[in-house]
Order: sequence, then structure tokens, then C-alpha cells
Amino acid sequence: MDVRTSFAAQTYAQARPATQPSPSAAGASGTSGGFARALDDFAQTMRAGEATATAALTGGADPHALVEALAASELAVETAVTLRDKVVEAYQEILRMPV
Repeated sequence: MDVRTSFAAQTYAQARPATQPSPSAAGASGTSGGFARALDDFAQTMRAGEATATAALTGGADPHALVEALAASELAVETAVTLRDKVVEAYQEILRMPV
């Protein structure tokens, strides 16, 4: 089996739950558990990207794996920035409300 195919399948399997959250994530554990899990996933994605970049610089990873890791890291950062912008926008909207 090709290592790149296996890595691509693993990356897809990790990214798939982000588009299909489990029903128990919002129900049983509450919203704080979901945020904590999202932050852990973000940190894990960034660590994996850094590890792959380091391995590619030392010759331990192929360029395709590096591109996949960088794309996943870029998507994670863009998602975090979008979420931050929405939170700031909501906070500003609350500040504009008459008391």
C-alpha cells in the first residue's frame, strides 16, 4: 500500500467529523465541551503541520504530505479567524444595544 494514499485517507477521516458533528457533542457534554474539543483539534492540526514541515525539511516526508499538512493548517487558521471575527461582531452588536 502506498504511504501517501494511507496518509490521505487518515487526513480525510480526521477532517470528516468536522463537517458531520455527532449529536451527543451538543447534547450531553454541553457547549463548553464542544469548544474545548475544537481547540484541541486545532492545536493537534497545527502540531501535525509543524511536524510534517520539519520532516519535509529533513527529508523524512514527501512534498505531497507537506502540501496536505499546510492546507489543513491553513484551513484550521482560517476557521479560527472566522470564528473570532463572528464573536467580535456579536460582542460589538451587544455593545450597540440601547440600555
